[in-house]
Amino acid sequence: MRLVKLKVNSLRCLEDVSLELSPGLNAFIGPNGAGKTSLLEATFVLSHGRSFRSGSREALIRRGERSLGIFAEVLHDGGQLDRLGMGKEGPNWQARLNFETCSVTELLGRCAVVSFDPGSHALISGGAEERRRFLDWGVFHVEQAFLALWRRYQRALKQRNSLLRARQSDGGLFEPWERELDESAARIDELRRAYLALLKPLLSKTAHALLPELGEVSLKYRPGWSEQGTLGEQLAAQRERDLFKGHTTAGPHRADWQIAFEHAPLREHLSRGQEKLTALACLLSQAELFADRRGEWPIVCIDDLASELDGAHQAALIERLRSAEAQVLVSGTDLPPSLGPGALVFHVEQGAIAPLL
Repeated sequence: MRLVKLKVNSLRCLEDVSLELSPGLNAFIGPNGAGKTSLLEATFVLSHGRSFRSGSREALIRRGERSLGIFAEVLHDGGQLDRLGMGKEGPNWQARLNFETCSVTELLGRCAVVSFDPGSHALISGGAEERRRFLDWGVFHVEQAFLALWRRYQRALKQRNSLLRARQSDGGLFEPWERELDESAARIDELRRAYLALLKPLLSKTAHALLPELGEVSLKYRPGWSEQGTLGEQLAAQRERDLFKGHTTAGPHRADWQIAFEHAPLREHLSRGQEKLTALACLLSQAELFADRRGEWPIVCIDDLASELDGAHQAALIERLRSAEAQVLVSGTDLPPSLGPGALVFHVEQGAIAPLL
């Protein structure tokens, strides 16, 4: 999968940027605050429908502007060219695929971006939401049935939560929604477990290469409800508690998973550097699994490469991505020596981007 062209209008400090990218390594070099991260952020939005940076969604729009636009041509390994467009004016995104209006979800299915950035360690040290996003993004791209199941579950969850907030006490009103939650949750759980089973051997291999001192890898998965019964049974049993809280406290929306090592069984045993490398192992393994299932590597973004990894790990990462023939977008204040020859280098200054000849 390759970004052939990328255009960004009014995203953060980027006013009007248009680029043609190399199918291999692309490096964006410039001072802090110049707009390097914003360019990678725009690429990530095309795949995830959100930024990898925390903060208000409205902060994405350039100050003084009312809307932003991101446009790209994505070439797939089979030769198909998709023209993607994402626009934002107000709280919602609008999407266009090959010049036709489409759902945001449909567009996200046509572009896959894996990002390693200064916030990636939150995949290991942060809350469960970040890990659910990682897991569900992977399942979404390899299992066609997942999206419909997730929408079905969310629709039933919304209805049950509405009854809870209204302090309804009639169990008959809850039963059809709890039955729907139970049925869709069981299938969601099955798909998530199957995905983690596929990811595990790839993750073990990659983690061993990056963190050999930590020993064997294991994955721990919690579905979001007790495994001593069905979700439907538990929802009925804890209805009174949920009425008090005003929301549903069990289900796939509460799931979590964690990686553990033989010599570091708890995440608190990892240093910040080991957290970063563990997150990198997860992201690379997810990219490799995507390639195994879809026949092409996703686009890989690496923000601030030199500050996130030491020289040896930089070189190992770049060599791995070169051998996979993945398209890579890298940012930094200086050109990392680990990139070696052949990278297309862009200079970024005050939101303007130009290739260095």
